[in-house]
Parts: sequence; C-alpha cells; structure tokens
Amino acid sequence: MPVLELDDGSYLAETVAICRYIEALHPEPCLMGDDARSAAEIEMWQRRMEFGLLLSAAQAFRNTSEFFKGRIPQVPEYGEVSRKAALKHLEWMDRELSGREFVAGDAYSIADITALCAIDFGRAAEIEVDPKLEQVTRWYGSVSSRPSAGA
Repeated sequence: MPVLELDDGSYLAETVAICRYIEALHPEPCLMGDDARSAAEIEMWQRRMEFGLLLSAAQAFRNTSEFFKGRIPQVPEYGEVSRKAALKHLEWMDRELSGREFVAGDAYSIADITALCAIDFGRAAEIEVDPKLEQVTRWYGSVSSRPSAGA
C-alpha cells in the first residue's frame, strides 16, 4: 500500500488520495482535471482502469503466483479468470484509444498512470499486451517513455 508521510508526521494512504493531495499543492501539470467536466471524465476513466485492468491483474497475480503460495488462500481458477479478464480489458482499451492520445482524452492524467502501472504489474501474472493491439501498443510506448514512468 502506498503511504505518504506529511511534514507534520501524519500519513496519507491510498494512491488516489495521495495524488489528490499532491495535485492540490502542485496543480500544474494537471492530472485530475481542471474543471468539473474534465475532472469527472478523468475520474470515470481512472476507475475503469483501476477496476477493469489493475484489479484483474492484481487478482491474477495474487491467485497464481508462487510468491503468495502459503501466504494467502489462493484460487488458481479465479486467477486464470482474472488474467483473461485483464486481457479482454486490454482489447476494449485498444478500441477506446482509437482517435485519442491518452486514456481520458487529449491530456496525460491519473488514468494513464493507473493503466501503465496495471500493464507493468500484469507482466508478473503473464498478462502481456498483444502487439496486434496497435492503439494500446502506441499508447504504452508513449507513456512508458515519459521520465516520470521511470521514477
């Protein structure tokens, strides 16, 4: 779980909460929308990436990985279902990315960050982007080459 320690010694947990805090302190570049409509659209896409792609990849990993064997109850069949769901989500994402540069539209946002993390994390569960998914491949090449992606 990500945790951010604040200057006063208190802590914030949860990725989106941390991002909202940082964006309130440093609003440029805007990653969560600069007006009501863009904020709502980015949040919509963020949730789609979080619950459609990241959660599926995480459940595939948790339920199939040797790392978790004996540490948590695993249901390998559910892990395989989750892996297939993540792959289907990538196919859907490929169609949705047609005609736009980033997940939530024309600007890089938290939705792109979540999707990038999901794809990178998914490799541990044998979830790979099929090169036939041209839009996802293009998008991934663009966002993964950003300096912040290597941080």
